[in-house]
Amino acid sequence: MANEKFYVTQEGYNDLVNEHENLVHKVRQEVIVELQEARAQGDLSENADYDAAREHQAQVEGRIRELEAMIKNAEIITESADVEDKKKKNVVKLGSTVKILDLSDNQEVTFNIVGTIEADPFNGKLSNTTPLAEVIMDHKVGDVCTVKRVEEPYDVKILEIK
Repeated sequence: MANEKFYVTQEGYNDLVNEHENLVHKVRQEVIVELQEARAQGDLSENADYDAAREHQAQVEGRIRELEAMIKNAEIITESADVEDKKKKNVVKLGSTVKILDLSDNQEVTFNIVGTIEADPFNGKLSNTTPLAEVIMDHKVGDVCTVKRVEEPYDVKILEIK
């Protein structure tokens, strides 16, 4: 994760910052209380509550470090108003909302192309590193693209780009 850029929308970046703030200012304090309560029970060598609190503390601190690295290396996907970007609106890019037609079963699907840390395919957010997203990047409405890095290759047609 060292110095690796993470592409993220402004909304996704805000979610990372909010999660970090919650862990640092709220959850971390709750873990300290858990540890204090477990220590008060006496012998730590056979204290399951203490072990569980220490494990919880390790998970929280690990996630805080992970979030700090992601926030530090985040590159926010923005919509710029310059002429070059207006031309690029006609092609699929990171941050685009795309409607495609799967030509193998004639099903239409709409999704937003996001960075890997925001990916949530069940909610219409497809990572830019998936075979489908990679193959349609820089293509325009009407283009037919073949998704090859899958078990059974298939063709998709780009119907709409927002």
